Amino acid sequence: MAGVEQVREDAVDQAEPNDADDATRSGLRDPQRAVRGLGAMVLALEGLVLLLAIAPLNMLDVPNVGLAIGVVVALSVASMALAGMMRRPWAWHAGWAVQAALLACYPLHWMLTAIGVVFALVWLYSLHVRRVLSRPPVRDL
Repeated sequence: MAGVEQVREDAVDQAEPNDADDATRSGLRDPQRAVRGLGAMVLALEGLVLLLAIAPLNMLDVPNVGLAIGVVVALSVASMALAGMMRRPWAWHAGWAVQAALLACYPLHWMLTAIGVVFALVWLYSLHVRRVLSRPPVRDL
């Protein structure tokens, strides 16, 4: 009976993490994968919002409605394609290019620039999360 209790105590000791392991862990199994998922989610959501912006562009008095819809569809396709390429390091820079292109759509309609401002701020936050999670953890000595 004493042998069974010793085995249980050994199992409990192995289950408790030591302090050195806690200092090196971020709480995520694979932080880089989580960051890529965040970037892909932001770009995919931006692509969906841009596709949903086509209907108001048709209803509003937009001078070049065909050009505006073409630009929106192109940016939506680009953001959806980049969402699938987040493993590549250049995809983060290309994501900035999509945000800049959307901000430059003010001559087409101010609504597109408003969408660009919102998603540029979300993209900036995702880059902040990427930078924080890519740093090595701080150890208290």
